[in-house]
Amino acid sequence: MSTYKGACFCGSVHIEDPPASRRAWAIANCRSCRSWSGGPVNAFIPVEARKMSRVTEGEQHVVTFTKSPASERKYCIKCGGHLMVTHPGLGLVDVFAAGLPTLPFKAGLHINYAETVLADARRPGRS
Repeated sequence: MSTYKGACFCGSVHIEDPPASRRAWAIANCRSCRSWSGGPVNAFIPVEARKMSRVTEGEQHVVTFTKSPASERKYCIKCGGHLMVTHPGLGLVDVFAAGLPTLPFKAGLHINYAETVLADARRPGRS
């Protein structure tokens, strides 16, 4: 398994994703994730915090926005490029799949919580 490398939008912050971290790939379409990602779904890799991807360059440009104690959203202060979301209470980190351009992303988990926006394909009409 390869180690995937990526960067923020401007390239100031570099991250590395160790192969052992890829246990599941997921998408989320709750209002919070849609708003944060700026897209209809947010693709990410949930990783145990102790096995998480790491910043290999540009740590000084990483800042955190905390809307709630459940999620700490990390991004580059220079370009606003999203990097990851830490969930202290769960011991998980969500690494943005788009930040790892060579990662062959295949979602295996769909997170929608209570504030889902997209209809569930298995239950037509439900949103």
